[in-house]
Amino acid sequence: MADKKSYYDVLGVKRDATDDEIKKAFRKLAAKYHPDRGGDEQKFKEVSEAYTTLSDEKKRREYDQMLMFGGIPGADFGGSGGRGNGYTYTTNVGGDWSDIFDNMRSGDGAFGGFDFSSIFGGAGGARAAQNRPTKGGDLTMSIDVTADEAFRGATRKASYRVPSTGEEQSLTIKIPAGAVDGGKLRYRGRGEYGTQGGERGDLVITTHVAEHPLFKRDGADVRMDLPISIYEAALGATVDVPTPDGTEVRLKVPAGTQDGKTFRFRDLGAPNVKRKGSRGALYVTVRAKVPTLLTKKERDALASLRDADTRDYREEVNRYGTQR
Repeated sequence: MADKKSYYDVLGVKRDATDDEIKKAFRKLAAKYHPDRGGDEQKFKEVSEAYTTLSDEKKRREYDQMLMFGGIPGADFGGSGGRGNGYTYTTNVGGDWSDIFDNMRSGDGAFGGFDFSSIFGGAGGARAAQNRPTKGGDLTMSIDVTADEAFRGATRKASYRVPSTGEEQSLTIKIPAGAVDGGKLRYRGRGEYGTQGGERGDLVITTHVAEHPLFKRDGADVRMDLPISIYEAALGATVDVPTPDGTEVRLKVPAGTQDGKTFRFRDLGAPNVKRKGSRGALYVTVRAKVPTLLTKKERDALASLRDADTRDYREEVNRYGTQR
């Protein structure tokens, strides 16, 4: 019986080990025995099976109850097998617990009705499922991107840690031109390791794009406000407007342009990451600015213009007032 080990023995932890101690022990052993790193596949299976049970609160509680009765439930790591299902159950008095568990599985009940097949493998089908190749889970990380990097595209070195082994891996992230805030970049085969020879999961990177002081993104479209004077709005003007790609476009503001008027420039927005080779539009909204400090000469000139102006700017408002 000396060669029979409990799951605690396999992980090298005490019976009262905390969840963090169990996780730390597993990561250390998984890194040591992982097959993809040249380790012992059988040992990796042992520590994985032990961790699967001890990291689950319910399974661990049931497992501990079995140990309290003197049994050492778990896989027969020596490979000798037990009653054809690869498991043996031994006690400190030399008894064979297999019949007890057979009765429990058939519904006769024992030890409060626990279904030990959930933690000891149960039928051969469950055992076979454990031996199937399983793809590793996806890993996630985020990366901060400046507004200019999102417009033009960039590359960035990054590192991350694989939870099961604790190893640190690095890669070059290619940020596409036109990257958006909250966008996802998927790197296949760079996630968690699979089990039983299964392929690795993916690494999913979320881009967080900083706001630009002038341009506001709306997908591939870009919006901006263009301040103009009341004189330019009234008389008209020609204004050079910057674009996201660093060039300029000339905007002709017609005389009498109202505050809030928006002009559209096709294909001068950001690259469209969903439609390669295409770009969004640039929307320019004019904002007429009223001067707050006037010289006496300016005040006199504006007062003269006001007195000579016979237009009724509040015609609709006045009409509504007279109807009441």
